[in-house]
Amino acid sequence: MTEFDPSLARTERTTRPHAVVIGAGLGGLASAMRLGALGYRVTVLDRLDVPGGRGSALWRDGHRFDLGPTIVTVPQVFKELWAATGRRFHDDIDLRALDPFYEIRWPDGSRYAARQDPDAMRNEVSRLSPGDLPGYEKFLKDAEARYWFGFEDLGRRSMHKLRDLFAVLPTFARMRADRSVHAHVARRVKDPRLRMALSFHPLFIGGDPFNVTSMYTLVSHLESAFGVHYAMGGVAEIARVMARIVGEQGGLVRLGAEVDEIVVRGERATGVRLAGGEVIDADIVVSNADAGHTYQHLLRRTHRWRWTDDKLDRCRWSMGLFVWYFGTRGTRELWPDVGHHTILNGPRYEGLVRDIFDRGALPEDMSLYVHRPSVTDPSVAPEGDDTFYVLSPVPHLGHADSVDWEVEREGYRRRVQETVERQLLPGLGEHLGAQEILTPADFGTRYLSPFGTGFSIEPRILQSAWFRPHNVSEEIEGLFLVGAGTHPGAGLPGVISSAEVLAQLVPDPAEVRA
Repeated sequence: MTEFDPSLARTERTTRPHAVVIGAGLGGLASAMRLGALGYRVTVLDRLDVPGGRGSALWRDGHRFDLGPTIVTVPQVFKELWAATGRRFHDDIDLRALDPFYEIRWPDGSRYAARQDPDAMRNEVSRLSPGDLPGYEKFLKDAEARYWFGFEDLGRRSMHKLRDLFAVLPTFARMRADRSVHAHVARRVKDPRLRMALSFHPLFIGGDPFNVTSMYTLVSHLESAFGVHYAMGGVAEIARVMARIVGEQGGLVRLGAEVDEIVVRGERATGVRLAGGEVIDADIVVSNADAGHTYQHLLRRTHRWRWTDDKLDRCRWSMGLFVWYFGTRGTRELWPDVGHHTILNGPRYEGLVRDIFDRGALPEDMSLYVHRPSVTDPSVAPEGDDTFYVLSPVPHLGHADSVDWEVEREGYRRRVQETVERQLLPGLGEHLGAQEILTPADFGTRYLSPFGTGFSIEPRILQSAWFRPHNVSEEIEGLFLVGAGTHPGAGLPGVISSAEVLAQLVPDPAEVRA
């Protein structure tokens, strides 16, 4: 629990309207900061014992395992959030620019290092496929145009009214939002390695690159325009500071407090009921829980006309994640060519994605995302040691013949280790130390994520913007939603922006009475 004098909340009970925020993930904490700046008295409730949700961390034998996101791609959304509370982000958080952002490796031995420097990137493209350089330049212009429309316009305002959708349809049509990211990239470059390198980014937010709208090519512009950064102390440090700020604003962060139900009287949310039976009254309720969990469980006894159980079951959900966290002993000087982020490609791209998203099958081959934060932040490991995590996209648990992770867990870990040891970290097994594993089953129990998904509802075109669960609930008055499952979507920029949208929608606290 953050440091806060509960007597302050009692004395302000009759003077400041009360907002309850369900979930101390990054979206929930950002919402609490925004609400506190507007003048609300805020209580944040989370079932975990640390703030941050998927952005939290575990410590094992001196190793810090950052459980979720590892990079900051749009620092200005954090700067603006801090500024809304009268603070400076860089006074609290030490961001380090990464160069390269990541290195992609293919089975044929070729490599591609993503950097912010435009000349360096042109050299990378020319080295792989000289004939694709003109198409690459066109792709960058496409990505920038989609950034200004998709992120700075759509992503930072509400899309909860049908007229909002109609207003943007002409731009969607002009930019061919119906075309997938991969289909768009394929029109610009021919080399299959470049097509992968320029189209895989939707996987970072749970999307199938062969089906997600081409608007998400904007991520390439985010990288080139703003760089890719690592927060010293990890994203968990950002969450810790956010929770502290909520306390400094006069709010309360209660950990180990699981919300079991949103209390509804008439057609209005009036508070929450905890798993132990305690009822907390509120003038508004903000849910940072997964949108599916919010509607299917927290409102299970409330009539819903749009986000019914059947509707949610028919949604396309993001893939699951298998994440192996491990420490290594005496390796700080080993593997000098392995940087902060490495992507290891398997022999297939489209076929692998189809297995994971469509067939729901656990493939024999794999592509892996390897995180080695100790090359940037030595505090993640004991002196001379390293900390890693290896992430493998896998099917979520909602497919007809879902993976039994109790059976597959250790066998799949061994396969991941064999792949990493063969392709990236020779001799890894001789240095292994502390370890942890998260499977989709763990995502379901730890984060209450429907079907154990890594990123909630998949951001296909008919599950984006107006089609996504709205930031202001269509079902219940006084209920608002933030985080990965609502507009604008998953990823740190998305969940932080959802709090910005929230601040535009909540009633003026001066007009609210408890």
